[in-house]
Amino acid sequence: MLVNRVRSYSTGTPGRCLNQARTHHFVIDEPPYRGGAGEEITPAEAFLAGVSACGVLLIEGYAREDGLSLRGVEVEIEATRNAGDPSAFTGVRMRFRLPGASADQAQALVRRYQEH
Repeated sequence: MLVNRVRSYSTGTPGRCLNQARTHHFVIDEPPYRGGAGEEITPAEAFLAGVSACGVLLIEGYAREDGLSLRGVEVEIEATRNAGDPSAFTGVRMRFRLPGASADQAQALVRRYQEH
């Protein structure tokens, strides 16, 4: 089993928390519409960054396994939520850019990520 652990705690500033993953610390703010300062990334942005980073790293790994030489991997993710109830995403779109891969290779790599 692999275990990932993150600790999040209040800072005394309303709408702001400090987060710790291993020895790394980072701030997450509530968005301004929820009363937060909005100076740092929001929980939704942190979540989406994790999803897009997973896409980049998995596709890089798949390409290495397949002996493909990519010049990079870029994943752009956009999610929508209902303003009346922002607790759930209503849609998520991801765009992958895989310079150095043919269209067929890129489609196969993205399909592999989607099936993972």
